[in-house]
Formats: sequence, C-alpha cells, structure tokens
Amino acid sequence: MSFPITRLADPTFVSENRLPAHSDHRWFRDEGEALESVSSFEQSLNGRWKFHYANNLSTTVDGFQDPSYDTSGWDDIPVPAHIQLEGYDRPQYVNVQYPWDGIEQIQPGQIPSRHNPIGSYVHAFELNEPLRFGESLSIVFHGAESAVAVWLNGQYVGYATDSFTPSEFDLTNALVDGRNVIAAQVFKWTAGSWLEDQDFYRFSGIFRDVTLYRRPAVHIENLRVETDVATTGEWADLTMRVDVRGSGSVSANLEGVGHLEDRGDGLLVIRIDEPRLWSPEDPWLYQLIIEVTDDAGNRTEVIPQRVGVRRFGIENGVLTLNGSRVVFFGVNRHEFGPRGRVMTRDEISHDLVQLKRIGVNAVRTSHYPNSAPFYELADEYGLMVIDEMNLETHGLWDRIRYFDAPVEEAVPGDRPEWLPALRERATNMFERDKNHASIVIWSLGNESYGGTNLRDLADWFRSTDSRPVHYEGVDWDTRYPDTTDIVSRMYTPAAEVEVYLREHRDKPMILCEFAHAMGNSFGAVGEYMDLAFREPLFQGGFIWDFADQAILLSDQHGRTYFGYGGDCGEAPHDGAFCGNGIFFADHSPTPKAQEVSYLYQQLSIRIGETSFEVRNRFLFTSTDEFECNITLAREGRTIRTASVPTFCAPQHAETYGIPFKTPSRPGEYTIDVSFRLKADTPWAARGHEIAREQRVTTVAQGAPGGGVTPPTPTPTPPRLVLGTHNLGVHGDGFSAVFSRLHGGLQSYRHGSGPESGRQLLTSIPMPSFWHAPTENEVGWGAPFEDGQWLLASRYARVADPVRDITFESDDLAVTVSYTYQLPTEREASCVVSYRVDGRGRVEVTQTVHRSDGMADLPEFGMQLTTQPELDTLRWYGDGPDECYVDRRDGARVGVYQRDVATALTPYLRPQEAGNRTGVRWAEVVDRNGRGLRFECDGGMEFSALPWTPHEIENARHHTELPPVYQTVVRPALMRRGVGGDDSWGARTHPQYRLPATGSLTFRFSFQGV
Repeated sequence: MSFPITRLADPTFVSENRLPAHSDHRWFRDEGEALESVSSFEQSLNGRWKFHYANNLSTTVDGFQDPSYDTSGWDDIPVPAHIQLEGYDRPQYVNVQYPWDGIEQIQPGQIPSRHNPIGSYVHAFELNEPLRFGESLSIVFHGAESAVAVWLNGQYVGYATDSFTPSEFDLTNALVDGRNVIAAQVFKWTAGSWLEDQDFYRFSGIFRDVTLYRRPAVHIENLRVETDVATTGEWADLTMRVDVRGSGSVSANLEGVGHLEDRGDGLLVIRIDEPRLWSPEDPWLYQLIIEVTDDAGNRTEVIPQRVGVRRFGIENGVLTLNGSRVVFFGVNRHEFGPRGRVMTRDEISHDLVQLKRIGVNAVRTSHYPNSAPFYELADEYGLMVIDEMNLETHGLWDRIRYFDAPVEEAVPGDRPEWLPALRERATNMFERDKNHASIVIWSLGNESYGGTNLRDLADWFRSTDSRPVHYEGVDWDTRYPDTTDIVSRMYTPAAEVEVYLREHRDKPMILCEFAHAMGNSFGAVGEYMDLAFREPLFQGGFIWDFADQAILLSDQHGRTYFGYGGDCGEAPHDGAFCGNGIFFADHSPTPKAQEVSYLYQQLSIRIGETSFEVRNRFLFTSTDEFECNITLAREGRTIRTASVPTFCAPQHAETYGIPFKTPSRPGEYTIDVSFRLKADTPWAARGHEIAREQRVTTVAQGAPGGGVTPPTPTPTPPRLVLGTHNLGVHGDGFSAVFSRLHGGLQSYRHGSGPESGRQLLTSIPMPSFWHAPTENEVGWGAPFEDGQWLLASRYARVADPVRDITFESDDLAVTVSYTYQLPTEREASCVVSYRVDGRGRVEVTQTVHRSDGMADLPEFGMQLTTQPELDTLRWYGDGPDECYVDRRDGARVGVYQRDVATALTPYLRPQEAGNRTGVRWAEVVDRNGRGLRFECDGGMEFSALPWTPHEIENARHHTELPPVYQTVVRPALMRRGVGGDDSWGARTHPQYRLPATGSLTFRFSFQGV
C-alpha cells in the first residue's frame, strides 16, 4: 500500500492505520523499573535525523522511503524541533487570519500549492533487544504538525492528522533484524489545517518525542480509572476498567487501602473509607499498582497509575469540587518556550510552579491538548485543567461575523465532511487524558462558531464521561445552547457579566478568556474577582495568557531580542499581538504578576486600627496551616514584627487583635499582615507568601499624643539677579537660572564647586501630557485622539516673553511663572510656577486650562532630564514593581530602589512603562548618593528612565532604543490607567482617567541632594 498524497486536501481523510487512541499509562517489566521510571518497553528515537526540505509537494524527493536511498548528503535536524527554528521556511505569527490569506485563493479543505513546506525525515535504529515471543512494536509521534506519513524499511505504515495528540502505528510486520530505517514525511498544510487557526506561531515538523513501544504478549491496551465520591465524603468507590490484549489476568493494589476486587470482564473495584480528596489545595494522589500475568502465571508487565480521588461537576446549579463551590483563578497557557512548542518536562514544571506561586489554581490548554507531562504535573502540583480539543477556525468565523457570510459557510458548522476529524480529535484527547484528576472540564475547542457538529460532539463527551463540557462559541451561535454545560464568554466587562446574570440563571458562568494582558495592561481586574465572590453563578475566569510567545532573534549588530510577528520577514502577520503574557517570553514574571498574586490570593484581609479580619476563601484549608506575621514600619523602616496564631476555617471569617499600637510620633506608618507557608511544598519553600494586606495610617502633627514639632529656623531668602534675558535665583550651595529667551528653567546647580556646583538639568523642564502609547491604547485608537497632547508636550511655547513670564519675591522665596500656549485643536494653556527658597528647594505648580470637549489627557506632569550618571532611583511609595492607578492593588508602600537602566519594563514592543504610584518622595542619584530629590505631599506618580517617551515610541524593539545619554524624570499628577478588559477597543475605566473637563493642578518639589 502506498500513501495517497492526493488526499491531503480531503477533510474526511484524517488518518490511515493509526492505532486506536488509549490512556497514557506506562508499563514496566517489574517494580524496580517502575520505581526508577525507566521502562525497557520504551526506546526513544529522539536525536539527529536526516532531513530534506521541500517548499511544496512538487519538489519532494521520490523514493526516499527506500532504506537503500542515500541520504548521506542530506542535512541533520534535531528531533523534536520545529523546522522553522532550524533554518528552514520561516516562523509566521498570525492571530485570526489564516497564514495563506491573500496569498493563495483556496477554499476550506483545499491546501496551498505554491508554499506548503514538506519535511522528509529518515532515521536508522536497532532495537535495544530483539522482540520476545508474542511481543509487538509500535512507534508514536507524540506531536507532528500538521500531519505525518510514516514508512518502515520502505513499507508504508500509515498517516495521521491532529498535530497535538499522539499518532501511533504498528511496526511489527515491517520490522527486520538488525538495522531498521524509519522514514516520515511531515506536511505543514493539510485539509486539517483549516481546523488549526489558533492564535500562535505557525510551525511544522516533529515537535514532540518519538518513541518505540514494545508490547508484551499479555498487555493492558487501555486503562480507565474512575472515582465516585459520596456526597458526605465518607467513602469513595474506585472503579478500574482495562482492555487486555492476549490471554492472562490482571490484579491491582491501591497502596494504603488494599487489593481491588476483580469482577470479571476487565472490571476491578475497591471502596476507600475516609478518602483523602484531591484538590488544588491538597493534590493527594493514591498509587495504584497493576500487575498483568499470562495464563502460566508469569508476570508480563507492571503499571503504576496515580489516582486523584475527587468529585467535580455541577451541583445545585454551580460548579463544585468535592461539594464546594469553586472559583477559577485561571490562566490560559500556550505550550511555548525557548524552542517554540518544543518543551521539556522540566520547562513545563517550571511554568506550573510559577503559576502556583502567584495563586493560580486552574489552567485552560489554549487551544489544543498539551504534551503528556503537563497533565501529570498538573495532577501533582494541584491545578484544575480545562482540557481543550485541537480546534479553532476563527478566520472563517470572521466571514460570518463581519462580512455577512451565510451560516452554512461555518467550519465545522453543520458540514458533515468535517465531522470525522472532530470525532477523532475528541477521541484522541479524551482517551489519552481521561485518567487525570486535574482535568475537570472538557472543551470542544475555541472560536469556531457553532453548529450541529459541535452539538453532537458535546453529546458524545457526555455519553462517555461525567465531566462538564465547555464551548464558548455558543455565545455567538445561539441555535444549540445545550452544546455547552457552562455559559462561557470572552472579555466581557465585569459590569456586563453582572447585568447578564440578573436575567440568566440557568447555568454557571465563566470567562474562558479575560483580562487580556497585552503589553503594559492588566488594569481594573479586581472588579472581576469581587464579582466572583458576590455572584454565585460567576465562577471566575482565565487570564489571557501565561507568557509572551516570542522568538529569540539577533539584529545586524549581534544583539539579541525577542521577535514577534513580522520580525522573520513573514506576511501576513499580526505584529506584537503574541505578547499577552503575565510572564515574559523567557518565563520570568512581568510586573503584572504582582497584581495577579494579590487578586488571586484566597485569604482576604482587612486591617483596622487594633485588629484585622481574615476571610478564608480556601475550600478545604484553614489558616493554621500558615504562619501569620505582622510588621509595623514608619516610612519604610521596620519598627516591630510579631507572629499571630490564627485558626480560620475554610469559607469562614475571623478577627484577630494586632499585638502592638501605632506609635504617637508624627509620621506615616504601615501595618502589613502576611500569611506564609509553614512547610515546604512541591511548588514553593517554607516562608513563601500566599496572602498579604497593608494598611497605611498617618499620625499628624499636633494629633493627640503626637507632640508638637519644634519650630524650624527660617531659611535665608535667596538672592535674585535680574538680567535682561535671564532671572537668576541663588543661595547657599545652589543656583537656578530662568530664561526669557527659551521659556523655562534653563539651569539648576547644586553643591559647591566651579560655577556654584553641579549642573543637574540638561534641558528645560516642560509640561508632559503624553506618553508612548501602550498596546491597549493603540488598540482603541488613543494615538489618533491623543495626538494633540503629543504636540502639546513637544511644542508648547511661551508666546510673549513679557506678558507670559512673571516673577515675584517675598521674604522666603522667589517665584517665576511661565504661561505656555499649547498647539491643540482647541484653546489650551499651561501655567508653570517655580517657587525657589533659600535652601534651593524648588516647588513646582502646574495648572492646565482646557476648552470644553477636548480629549482626556494621557498624563499630566512634567518631564525633566538630568545627567546619565544619576542612574539609581530610590523612592518611598508603591512597589516594588511597576504600577499604575488601575493596577496597584498588589503594590505595597515602602522604600524601594531600582537601577534606572532597567526601569523600562521590557515588554515585547517598547511602550509606556516603569511608572510608580503613590510616591511621597523619590531620589534620582549617582553612585555617591548625589542628585535630585522629588517630593509630593499627597503622593504622585513617578518615572525615571534612560529615554524620553518619544524615543520609546519610535523603537520597535528594545535593541532599537538609542544609547543612554541622559536620565529622563517624569513626576506626574496621574497617568491614564493601563486598562485591561481587552486590547482592541476597551478603554481605560472612567475612574482611572484624568478628568476630561476643567483645570488640573499638580504640585511637587525638587532639590539637589
């Protein structure tokens, strides 16, 4: 039999000779092998394979499958790997649009002909040992994108589509003694590619492990373990069903419980009294040891199977875990790392550990089944999983959504030719993953509209398993609402969710995607979490997404950077839309993770003057499993610490006293309550913080018990020098020069030395109304509306040096004021006043006046530039990470320090970043502690970066930012919040914007230190 290559464009041709899907259990010869997790029944074929690249079907090599074919001149390629990351073809990032859209005129099911990369692989192997009597041999390609055809020793073995589940073929009849030659051809585009329009980089090749599996004469081909937990939790029945190949018997022992009773026909059962139930809080796994023997009593294999006993489903109208209503603190996760979708077990483990540490309890596998180690680790660490089938046809759905195409054009829709592929993809996922306790929901795929095919698929899942079925597309195609057991939406604002649930009470609701974390975003997400605990039917959601999808590239100067859509020369592409992570592309946390960890913490803490309340949102864990520490600090300096014993039961609230009083000495004090792990866990060490809260309180001058501040000496007034073009203000150790010609503070020197000290300003400070647009601002068109404020920031002018520049003096200070006209569409001006006292302290007052009807300001503050040697930022305010007005819940007031060189957060595309909120004071200083100090009584926002907003906006990547020649300081009354509902139209919530009408005033001061 030869491979029918002409059927690549046939949607019904989904596989040939592919072995039936089965559980992902492993089998060993004995307990010793099982203990070491090294099976002599397995042989890895990972490594270097011979490789030929063809641009399309017409340029492939005929006859390469023959073992005598000479491949010595072919390239070597690693397996697993994407060919696009090994020098062939090119990576292509597209979101919704199909990769061939606008390139070739093809219809669903047809495949591109001019550019359809084909990888031909050849690898020779010898078995570790000859097959024993009755044994057979198969090969598994755990992931080949998008389809693979296989030959052994020149004999056609089979073909399979579905990039993300194992493709297994029997090799036994084609096997020869000694050297065997496996050949495979991997096709980038097939008819099945129309079902794989996920928002990700388009790769191809053998990207997961390739393994030979030896089956003994008597072998468990498929294994299914189910548990039925009593509503009281007093007992659970464990049922195991096995499909045995060959003649023999099966026995099983559940460690710590006993032997399973064999009821015949492959059914074994046991009752567990007082079971320890699996949950994200306590992911306990029982060990089931299964032995298979032949009719002669000889053991043929041993199978260790971990079992999580838990009950998940819809009870009393809500999703419950072990009888308790669950809230998903979830994240969507693409399987993507330094080598694309090629990930090791250790890399996956690192991801899941990072998620557990910030309070995530659930993962949606967007939008395809992950590699097998992911589910094993999710079981072990305790993460609830929505396992999603390999399906997305977003680019076709858009024809219906935006271009009025008839519903009949939907794929898979109601079209029977697509049903075989759907059934196989569903079966492949279910059979491999069914035994994992972490999987609580099956998902039919993503953004593929609706139709009868998906409706029937949902019915199949329900007839096969007890777990709920999820599909968000019903929200768009409402013809078959029973396709999903859960109301699921994407990016619906929290207020709209609440309105929807006032009228729709028939199903629980989740947001399978929310809080689109593209670039500098994730603002106002706390509103969703508040709703999840206020509205029983709203049960949380899944952040989009875990980590930026980006490829490490080098520019022409050898500097490395993370590339996004278009950086590999591909078209069409979708730019930096792949940068949506709460973690960076290297899987280190972004500042957004600081907010996630606070919003996802399951202890809600409220701190009063003498006590604090703990509301325990854990389902099964009481607070005595954590250490509770309280810290009292005055303006960043710790005064007292104490440990407080607590016992607050799950789903309850308790109040505890604070073991010390706030001192009477005037100043600002913080009280921090922190809960930390008492013992090591698989995902964090003892002392890891799992919940926190802070209260800030001020003891004013003259407050009861606060004492009276001794009078401060009256400073010597500064000396005013009136020149023709300049006004000089001088004092002991400082000087300031105000220019009439150039319209601003031209010089500020501090300290002793030539020309009265060091020059600390390298340009005239100017009002700042604008910043480099964030991804979210670009998404809703802010640059179009904000353009006038960009001009106002760059080209404000003093029109009349006589009328628009004034000065006055008194016994304490000299005040110089400038009135700037702004080049805006309607009349606007900004008055900047500098009040300089005899100590060199400069108090700045900015007032902007606007006409009615103007767009709101992106920010309101001032931009100052100083010497690049002032490269250390130290501040007292919110931290430690970057924060904005709508993303500061996770920040805590304290004294922090940061290098200016690294203060611009490295989002994929440079944009507004590095801000701090609630800053009482900040110092920008050199290595000797000399520089500038800024203060604001009410707290300000503050930024110190090596580049201006204009330089940041002009760079597509961080390597394109200019050399550092200055430090740019931007104190501000406020910057527009970053927003977070979505990145393609959702504006920042009104309460996190500067007022759109009326005048605004901002006061701060600076002084040399």
